[in-house]
Amino acid sequence: MSRLAVAILLALLCSHALAVIETYEFSSEFLEARYYQLSQELRCPKCQNQNIADSNAPIARDLRALLHRQLEAGASDDEILAFMVERYGEFVRYRPDVNSQTAVLWYFPVGAVGLGLLMLGLHLYRRRGATVSDAPTEAQLAGMREALDELSRGRKP
Repeated sequence: MSRLAVAILLALLCSHALAVIETYEFSSEFLEARYYQLSQELRCPKCQNQNIADSNAPIARDLRALLHRQLEAGASDDEILAFMVERYGEFVRYRPDVNSQTAVLWYFPVGAVGLGLLMLGLHLYRRRGATVSDAPTEAQLAGMREALDELSRGRKP
């Protein structure tokens, strides 16, 4: 293998080394567990699709440090989340509270599935009704039999 290929292979194999590695000293294991739970729930304002635990962005690093300080200061989970929402908006939470601004996020999927099921039910109901009412009458069936008989004898109907 060429040196370039080896270098690329090593870079790919060692890409996990770029992961976020920070260590904070906690006064109790309970605070550490709360830290990990909250850092998974808070979204990085810059990355948008990563939580602050997984993001390498400088603002995520600052938020992790702020979260550590607030936990050690004795803030509750609700107080920390309220502070983050006040500062960065509801967007910072992966699971925002249900209120007038976020109701669509919570209820639209349920409404869309319900509407889809209703439309499917109406379609199937109409389709079932159409097949019964469109069935040929005895007179029509007799005419079709005559036409088939004439075709099988070689005459045009």
